[in-house]
Amino acid sequence: MKKNLLLVTASLVALSVAAPAMAADLAARPYTKAPPPMIAAIYDWSGLYVGINGGGGSDRNCWSFDGFGEGCHNATGGTVGGQIGYRWQAANWVFGLEGQGNWADFDGRHDTLNGLETLRSRVDAFGLLTGQVGVAWNNVLLYVKGGGAVVGTRHDVLAGPRFLDSGTRIASADETRWGGTIGAGLEVGFSPNWTIGVEYNHIFLSSRDVDFTLVGGGFAGTERICQDIDMGLVRLNYKFGGPVIAKY
Repeated sequence: MKKNLLLVTASLVALSVAAPAMAADLAARPYTKAPPPMIAAIYDWSGLYVGINGGGGSDRNCWSFDGFGEGCHNATGGTVGGQIGYRWQAANWVFGLEGQGNWADFDGRHDTLNGLETLRSRVDAFGLLTGQVGVAWNNVLLYVKGGGAVVGTRHDVLAGPRFLDSGTRIASADETRWGGTIGAGLEVGFSPNWTIGVEYNHIFLSSRDVDFTLVGGGFAGTERICQDIDMGLVRLNYKFGGPVIAKY
């Protein structure tokens, strides 16, 4: 019995001596800072932008004289110009206003019914003032647009049928016609400040009486001309400002 008590006492003494040493060995763990939260660049379409555009179009012209139809033609060609606008973004919705001006070379012609003359139209410039509503998926924007349009057109009556291509003008008329426009576009931001996109526009110019003047002077007559334009453009914009950095 006495021997057992001595063994227990010795064990307790050994444990009391070893405990501080074990505690010393268990050093405090170093503090590790939590990793920063993930961040993502959310593209912001808000702000002022300027850009250039280029593409092609087709101007549909139908002529009539004293109520008698004289046929139609498509004046086709290229266009180049620029645009300036401002956009506001709220959640995924994007709203904007834009002004655009273009030089154009849409040219076309057709013969009169009697085959003695050629009727020609040429669009040399147009401008658009539109509002936009779109939906953005980060750096991708899909939008529709609508507003007013103004188009500068030259109409000519040429001597002889079209195949002769005499180029001899009998009468002509220059007009600036106002109308409306609708369109749609897709735009992609490929850097914080640069975007590229494609756009379609239709310009409604309706019908209008156009007075022609003889080349030598004097009134030649009045033609009623119905005109509409379709065009496709590629656009490159520089947007002032950059993306917003959002944490999540």
